[in-house]
Amino acid sequence: MPSATETESIVFRDLETIDEIKALEDLQIEAWGDDERDIVPLNQFVAARYVGGSLIGAFDAEKLVGFVYGFYGHVGQRIVHHSHMLAVSPGYRRHNLGFRLKAEQRKRVLADGLTDRMTWTFDPLQSLNAHFNFAKLGVVSDTYKINVYGEEGASFLHRNGTDRLFVTWLINSPRVQRSLSNQQRPKHDVANSTQLIRCSESDDPVAEADVANALTRSKYAAIEIPADINKIERADFNLARKWREETRRVFSQALSEGFAVVDYSLESERSGYYILEKAQLDQLGS
Repeated sequence: MPSATETESIVFRDLETIDEIKALEDLQIEAWGDDERDIVPLNQFVAARYVGGSLIGAFDAEKLVGFVYGFYGHVGQRIVHHSHMLAVSPGYRRHNLGFRLKAEQRKRVLADGLTDRMTWTFDPLQSLNAHFNFAKLGVVSDTYKINVYGEEGASFLHRNGTDRLFVTWLINSPRVQRSLSNQQRPKHDVANSTQLIRCSESDDPVAEADVANALTRSKYAAIEIPADINKIERADFNLARKWREETRRVFSQALSEGFAVVDYSLESERSGYYILEKAQLDQLGS
């Protein structure tokens, strides 16, 4: 594993050659254990790059150790850059490469001048990803999608359904600028929020039965999730499935009531909290 000093010398650049792009297939398998049916293939990367997609690699000397991939699309009538995939070689994780790759991608999108926002999806039960997206990057979300990639796939990330939060990164907003410069953002007190799901001592989800009524109590709500859903899946898959079902129900109902996910706090080794606010996405850039 490289030291922090060694990773400071990593170079980020657009991927240009077929050999460089072909290496992305192997890196996907290395990062996630996907088989060939689940990876994004060479021809898709090449086609997206030809029409303005972003394809940025992180290199340690000549070795590709991470990449980020995105393309333009639209949500409703608004153009977005969808950051579809980010992967880092296992030996280079916990060295901030994911954050740095997203920042590099943001630079490209701002330079294009076509949009002020990026989008992507992630599994809302993955606590470390929630912390990365909300606490470090400053994304927001008002959309929960059920089984985006079907019920299951070859990857270990797809054993318990493929529900995703669809997040929006308001890339030119004060909110995101503060996040990228590591400035402290105002924190919402969980104690002053309506708690829609909490994690019991036995790691069971304890959820509000009537979410719509509960949301009338406060402008803010909280959803607690386990810090390590993968560990729970290995020990008790039925319990992990229960977490999927309850978070699916509660997120879907809360977002349909006009709430948006605005933050995530990894409170302890056991659990973390999503914070939801009654607000529209375009109100959340400040």
